[in-house]
Amino acid sequence: MRGFKAVIVGLCVFSGILMADSIFTMPSESKEALEALKAELKGAKTSVNIAVFDFTHDEILEAIRESAKNGVKYNVILDSKRAKDKDSVAKKLKKIENVNLCKLEAGKSKRGHWSGKMHNKFAIIDGKTAIFGSANWSKAAFGLNYEFLIFSQNAEYINALNDFFGEMSEACGK
Repeated sequence: MRGFKAVIVGLCVFSGILMADSIFTMPSESKEALEALKAELKGAKTSVNIAVFDFTHDEILEAIRESAKNGVKYNVILDSKRAKDKDSVAKKLKKIENVNLCKLEAGKSKRGHWSGKMHNKFAIIDGKTAIFGSANWSKAAFGLNYEFLIFSQNAEYINALNDFFGEMSEACGK
């Protein structure tokens, strides 16, 4: 069954069409998941909102760069601490035209001993497709880790994630 699913997903990605609802489990479907994510980013027409904790995967960065060159507007929210790590693509994202980057700092404990994280892993493509799951946008997630990634056109999910993204965007401006 996995082989059949891979062929169908491959045909859909190759033709630029992703099934309305798809799930990829990794590491067994890492290659297909990565190709589907890159295809969605490259196929975006107007806008992409991304909130991801750990973003270090250069192939995903290149898909964003290519799409942004075609005029697609990107709003990217990264965790403020994780974005400072040497392997984060945050510095590279800031240099791309049509990419708006926010490094969101989560709240601190009452005594200030620890702080929270912006720990989400989702994207919204053109307000029509939501991509979410456990996977960070890292080489480990798309090669080694046990993760999952869901692609959905469920309007309820998209609306909820858009609202949530808006809340985080407002917090970025504070």
